[in-house]
Amino acid sequence: FLRVRSLSMTSLNGLPQWEDEDLPVEDLLLFEVAWEVTNKVGGIYTVIQTKAKITTDEWGENYFLIGPYFEHNVKTQVEVCEPPNPAIKKAVDTLKGQGCQVFFGRWLIEGSPYVMLFDIGSAAWNLDRWKGEFWDACNIGIPFNDREANDALIFGSLTAWFFKEFDDKPNLIAHFHEWQAGAGLILSRFRKLPVATVFTTHATLLGRYLCAASIDFYNKLDQFDIDKEAGERQIYHRYCMERASVHCAHVFTTVSQITAIEAEHMLKRKADVVTPNGLNIKKFSAMHEFQNLHAMYKARIQEFVRGHFYGHLDFNLARTLFFFIAGRYEYSNKGADLFLEALSRLNFLLRVHRSDVTVVVFFIMPAKTNNFNVETLKGQAVRKQLWDTAQCVKEKFGRKLYDALLKGEIPDMNKILDRDDVTIMKRAIFSTQRQSLPPVTTHNMIDDSNDPILNTIRRIGLFNNRTDRVKVILHPEFLSSTSPLLPMDYEDFVRGCHLGVFPSYYEPWGYTPAECTVMGIPSVTTNLSGFGCFLQEHVADPAAYGIYIVDRRYRSPDESCNQLTQFLYGFCQQSRRQRIIQRNRTERLSDLLDWRYLGRYYMHARHLALSRTFPDKFEMEPNAPPKTEGFRYPRPSSVPPSPSVSQHSSPHHSEDEDEDERYDEDEEAERDRQNIKSPLSLGTLPQRKKKQHGEYRN
Repeated sequence: FLRVRSLSMTSLNGLPQWEDEDLPVEDLLLFEVAWEVTNKVGGIYTVIQTKAKITTDEWGENYFLIGPYFEHNVKTQVEVCEPPNPAIKKAVDTLKGQGCQVFFGRWLIEGSPYVMLFDIGSAAWNLDRWKGEFWDACNIGIPFNDREANDALIFGSLTAWFFKEFDDKPNLIAHFHEWQAGAGLILSRFRKLPVATVFTTHATLLGRYLCAASIDFYNKLDQFDIDKEAGERQIYHRYCMERASVHCAHVFTTVSQITAIEAEHMLKRKADVVTPNGLNIKKFSAMHEFQNLHAMYKARIQEFVRGHFYGHLDFNLARTLFFFIAGRYEYSNKGADLFLEALSRLNFLLRVHRSDVTVVVFFIMPAKTNNFNVETLKGQAVRKQLWDTAQCVKEKFGRKLYDALLKGEIPDMNKILDRDDVTIMKRAIFSTQRQSLPPVTTHNMIDDSNDPILNTIRRIGLFNNRTDRVKVILHPEFLSSTSPLLPMDYEDFVRGCHLGVFPSYYEPWGYTPAECTVMGIPSVTTNLSGFGCFLQEHVADPAAYGIYIVDRRYRSPDESCNQLTQFLYGFCQQSRRQRIIQRNRTERLSDLLDWRYLGRYYMHARHLALSRTFPDKFEMEPNAPPKTEGFRYPRPSSVPPSPSVSQHSSPHHSEDEDEDERYDEDEEAERDRQNIKSPLSLGTLPQRKKKQHGEYRN
């Protein structure tokens, strides 16, 4: 009999390490079930992939991931092997004996966890029978024409069948992610299988649909007729699968406080635990390495800009800032509508105040295209041709200069370039002339007349005119180092930019600003994103640390847009030194987002599920679950690096201001590190107690 007691814990580096005796992992098997295991669709893949290492470190050979089989994924990501555990081998062999293909192996990511992949197609002949069993279990019928829901049912039926093949020993914990995996949870509970279940919703089905419809979602949460809304969108059966999964689970978790509020109204259950999403943080041994990487990749982006704006390159690249927005092409959910409107206002402010700063904004949002457009490719070709011409002339110039110096002469600069060289240079200059404006998109869009981003650009008139201080480039494709246009991976591109802008209306967590933070790049987020709420709880002055949080919950769209515009304009006023100081602070926040810290909430959810499923073996003293609140980074003692947004009409600050001289980075960084380690309570986590001679001891 195990008793699990509350333990007040410290934050981040000060967290007590779990000892082996905390949970008898040798007597337990942990399964994590998701449609995105080895199968990249969206953010859940990132959650599972990055969390695998800390979970494997805790559970060792007793941790398994379950997902769907796709041949191309297995060939590139999985090393097939035999199950090491006899109980699992027996269950797998049973399924194979009944004609269902099961692939077992190691997923080739950090931590190398075991994966079990079910071939949906090989078991599809059972679909009608399983639909009947599912109806008997929960009275949910699935239409024949919804391929995704049918596949989810086959996947769930195989998962529940697999769990049924285990004996009572060892105890099982199964953690299901999202509605696609939920059928397995519902069937396991209906069949009364001895499995402790956890269900995590990363975003509610209805929430995403309703927000996309431009409804004032968060202020009308209690007014929706949920069944009617789901029915009108023809997702009622999916919604029922999601809601049944939530109510069947022993423990229900969401990824953020904002999603917990949404789930309580949409799915009618309060979250037991909030499990924020983390990342694997790899610190550079050299403190300023990330600053060097920023400079290196910024130079690569500058090269692209030189080509894209050939013939119109009358702005100073040394005074040019690169902003970007990236993610799924959900125009209003991801805040592209608000961002474009703010850019129009920013352009006006920069022009009125005669600023010498130029802002180049990239939209990295995949859409349907017919490949690169000719004008964009031509720009890069012209740039390369100019570079080759310059190198050729430089070589001849250098040779003549060298010969003259060897003879002890100072060369006549009028003769060192002959007529042919001047002709070559003039032809190169003429080749840079263009009749059209630099394109606002790099690709030929398939339906450009109905594209919401392009239509908004047309409405606000941001066409990359010479007089515009804000230039726009829509890149409707994910970035790749093999692209002939902008040959950079996403991570390298982010490092080269100055600011990521993600003013999302619907963002249950928000990996994009989190990734910026880890790389030391400031970002804009909102108080409707899980990430934004999380940072508000932990950082006293987020803007000083390079996290600008737009209020989209309690302000009107116009007020939110003005606030975003002021954030952007304030950022444009910063000196280079102020931006460097800010990036140092931003990068220091990365400790907050480390799985070594945030993984504790998943541990708590598993403990809670065990105590509710097997109360005769595990007991948890009643207490509140750990909260993501608890300690806050204080406001930096030096003056914040960005000028106050209320003084938006003031000129930009000089490079050598008194306030910057008061900034001591090492001292400030050490203060932050001490603050992280200080024993401030972050809530509670359970700890195992052993019974000895009738007494409990720690």
